[in-house]
Amino acid sequence: MTPPDPPPSPPRGLGARWRQVQRLPLTLILTSLLAGLGIVQLTFQLGNLGYRTASWTRETHQTQARIRDLERDLRLLRDAEREAQDPAYLEVLARCQGFVGENEEVVVAPGAPETPGEICVTQRLP
Repeated sequence: MTPPDPPPSPPRGLGARWRQVQRLPLTLILTSLLAGLGIVQLTFQLGNLGYRTASWTRETHQTQARIRDLERDLRLLRDAEREAQDPAYLEVLARCQGFVGENEEVVVAPGAPETPGEICVTQRLP
């Protein structure tokens, strides 16, 4: 037994071949458009990534500087709290404001100004 012969193929005319040739440029155009769209999207994504990296780096540096400032303020406040418990430091502050001790006598020079100047350096607390 021999296998049957395959059915005859439809005759390919000039019109069928012309349609295949016409599809080729359309396919190439669509492929080029999709590749161009991919390039545009990739360029946008890379630009966005660069912008976010730069802005996050700047904000990180600003936040770290703010943290350093707050840590410095915290050290100043702790120092001021510790000094507020020290009687010798409180005596120095009182003398800066013009107070005198119990057994001391106040002597005023005849040419002294009406309002005395600041005799101690004040440090402002945060």
